[in-house]
Amino acid sequence: MTKDECRKLVIDIISDIAPDEDLSAVKPDVRLRDQLQLDSMDFLDIVMELRKRHGIEVPEADYMQLASLDSCADYLTPKFQAKAG
Repeated sequence: MTKDECRKLVIDIISDIAPDEDLSAVKPDVRLRDQLQLDSMDFLDIVMELRKRHGIEVPEADYMQLASLDSCADYLTPKFQAKAG
C-alpha cells in the first residue's frame, strides 16, 4: 500500500465517523484535530476502525503518530507493507 492509499484510507474512515465534515480541503501536513471537529472519541474510533477493517493495531503510545494525514501515511504504510508481505 502506498502513502497516498493510506491517506485515502484514513479519509474514508473519517468520512464514516464524521459524515458532516468537509474533507475536500484537508491539508496533509496539518494536525487533523486542528482542521476538523474531531474529539478524542472520534480519534479512538479511527484507531478502532483501522483494527476492525484492516487488522492494523495502533498502540496507545503511537497515537501521536496519527496526528496528520502525512504522519498517518508515514506510520501506517510500513504496517500495511509488513502485513502484506
